[in-house]
Amino acid sequence: MFAKATNVGFAQRVVATLVACAVLLWSIGAYTTAQAANLTLISNTLSDSDLSVAAGHTIAFTIPAGSAYTNTGNIVITFPSGPGTGFTGVAASVQGDYTVTVNGGAAAIDFFDSTGQVVTMSLDTSATAGQEIVVALDAGVVTNPDTAGSAEFVVTTDDGDTGKTRVALIDNVLVTAIVQTSFDFTITGLATSTAVNGTTTTGSTTATLIPFGVLVAGQTKTLAQRLNVTTNAANGYVVTVEQDANLQSSTGADIDGFIDGAYTDTPTDWNSNLPSNSLLNENTWGHWGITSSDGNLFGAGTAFTGANQYIAASTTPRVIMAHNDPSNGSNSVGGTDATTDDEGQTLIGYQIQITPLQEAADDYNTTLTYIATPTF
Repeated sequence: MFAKATNVGFAQRVVATLVACAVLLWSIGAYTTAQAANLTLISNTLSDSDLSVAAGHTIAFTIPAGSAYTNTGNIVITFPSGPGTGFTGVAASVQGDYTVTVNGGAAAIDFFDSTGQVVTMSLDTSATAGQEIVVALDAGVVTNPDTAGSAEFVVTTDDGDTGKTRVALIDNVLVTAIVQTSFDFTITGLATSTAVNGTTTTGSTTATLIPFGVLVAGQTKTLAQRLNVTTNAANGYVVTVEQDANLQSSTGADIDGFIDGAYTDTPTDWNSNLPSNSLLNENTWGHWGITSSDGNLFGAGTAFTGANQYIAASTTPRVIMAHNDPSNGSNSVGGTDATTDDEGQTLIGYQIQITPLQEAADDYNTTLTYIATPTF
């Protein structure tokens, strides 16, 4: 048997070699083509995750390795749609509702469109791999769904990169608490020689008794009590005092209110306004009055602003102590003088003086009533 020789030309051998190489390279993957990648670190932070509120959105994503965002290319953000998960108002959003940064720097929006649930924009700034793009939508534009759950956002770029993120929609949590009201008002008697608004007590008192004792013409007597208020009332409190009548005796004689029966309601210096002792005017034969170490009555009454200032005891309630905040019941900022606000503790002084014409009697008396009113 004879073998027939076959002659293969040079051109055929070159083609065969190229085909074989191509098959081999294909089989081991030695080829190149553009590949889209997933956007990394993609997130959407809501300014309010409550249901049915118009919250702001801060959508952030990072360009993946081997990719880039080319300026003038589109960024497309797709908001969720559908019952329970749909965000409303997307199509009505405008370019001015959005702010964009690229790698921390401001970027301008060159093109903008909002149609349906899709927002498309292009920027004047490029981003390379590893750089972050942040798209912020103002609050008050797009409204959250009315049903609790999660909703998916999709972000894509013209370079083929894409990413998905979710937000959670929940009802706000209402926190409630109750703080019970508290209010304590106490009256305490004070000893002899206690300083009170520029003078010194000449005798002692108890919580229920102010005993002036024997009065001597031309001699001033001063007694005092301490008032304490403890309260959590948000707007503080007011304390007033009133008498049921003048200091009266069983004979019908009385000791009138400061000054000379005028029942002065504006704090006035005592030393310059002693009983005038007019023979034909019994109102001038003796008077008594009230002083307070609280120098700020917060408009509830006319404040005591200096030492030895007095007002009349009266059947009309007179404000002698006040504060506009909760009180701890002990802080006396101004001390014993009416120089500042006594927040929770005040000294109240009672002063009396008669002339030789004041009618004799051994049973002058009246009843004082303190009224403390908190404002919650």
